[in-house]
Amino acid sequence: MPLISTQFDATSTALDVVAGHDLTGRRAVVTGGGSGIGVETVRALAAAGAEVTIAVRDPEQGAAAAQDVVGTTGNTTLRVARLDLLDLDSVAAFVADWDGPLDLLVDNAGVMALPALTLTDRGWETQFATNHLGHFALTTGLHGALAAADGARVVSVSSAGHLRSPVHFDDLHFARREYDAWAAYGQSKTANVLMAVEATRRWADDGIVANALMPGGIMTNLQRHVSAEVVEGWEKADREGTITLKTPAQGAATTLVAAVAPEFATGGHYLEDCVEAPTVADDATGVRAGVREYALDPGNAQRLWEVSEEHLAQRPDAD
Repeated sequence: MPLISTQFDATSTALDVVAGHDLTGRRAVVTGGGSGIGVETVRALAAAGAEVTIAVRDPEQGAAAAQDVVGTTGNTTLRVARLDLLDLDSVAAFVADWDGPLDLLVDNAGVMALPALTLTDRGWETQFATNHLGHFALTTGLHGALAAADGARVVSVSSAGHLRSPVHFDDLHFARREYDAWAAYGQSKTANVLMAVEATRRWADDGIVANALMPGGIMTNLQRHVSAEVVEGWEKADREGTITLKTPAQGAATTLVAAVAPEFATGGHYLEDCVEAPTVADDATGVRAGVREYALDPGNAQRLWEVSEEHLAQRPDAD
């Protein structure tokens, strides 16, 4: 089957993608919508008329972002709500507070390359807990709201970092293997793709589809834990043309393609540069693009879903 293409590419912006779309009356949630590609995602959705909830750990940052978006789009239906993906009580509170249908959930927030192994109070590695388990709790918690909408979509912001690591089911939290910041990040980003695959399998009959994406290389607050030496290397490679860094607005374009493009009304796909990415073998070396076979594997996706449910059942209030 040919890969899905669109009229957009790596140079397109989020506003380019939503041009011509009328999202008036549609409701969206964007996690991490207070900065980086998140705020550009919010801006594009608001420009198209959507009612957007900015879900952020810091409501003051979210309020500043909302004010900026209102100023550039004129859309005053924006809402800010607190959401801390590491705090499952915060996730539960967000879900409980949500009322009515939800047309679009953009799981955008995340952390990258924590330099040392950090565990949550439940013993979960922080990148896996934030990037995957927090979003898994949010997404499954909002299933009813998504099902109540007419053709809801879930968009899972992954990364080319997933190329670095599959999900290590036998040691998710580095209890036995040596911690590596990029392997941990890669595992969490693979989990983002697998969640989209399994959500589509489980929920397509409810009118819900999910897709995952690589936004591109973008310099945002996400890199706050990355060493200056590594960042300087990326910027040097960009100047030399070895890689191409994007603006946040360009990075958000692929998110918006997954969110609104009719070409992606089906789920279980992985996008990059506004089109469906080719699959690369698990043992291929030196690759910087495409999606690993392990990230689309239905067996891995089902297993991760079940393991994630088991993790959430460890919550004290779920006993």
